[in-house]
Amino acid sequence: MANPAESMTNVMTIEGAIGAALVDYDSGMTLATAGSGLDLELAAAGNTEVVRAKLRVMDSLGLDDAIEDILITLGKQIHLIRLVTAPNGHGLFIYVALDRSRSNLAMARRQLQGIETALEI
Repeated sequence: MANPAESMTNVMTIEGAIGAALVDYDSGMTLATAGSGLDLELAAAGNTEVVRAKLRVMDSLGLDDAIEDILITLGKQIHLIRLVTAPNGHGLFIYVALDRSRSNLAMARRQLQGIETALEI
């Protein structure tokens, strides 16, 4: 098990990681960050809106399901949002920005899943 700060440090071990944040999507506030090169507070607030929008759409469609990941691909970066599934992690997500030229999406998703599972809130 890892606390939020340790978990973000672990996210930064993913090949190509630029920055990471643990975010409360009810408030948009970050609980922990790691990395540099991005304004992680701004990214957290913006990605909070992405998560909220997707949850609203799912609700409107009557989908009885849960989000695992949200993937945003840019020309030079990949942004992953992983919702925390632990009962005490409801309302949280892990955000990571990856350098697209140095990362492997499948491996990054797998590692992020493991980090999310080991997160202790």
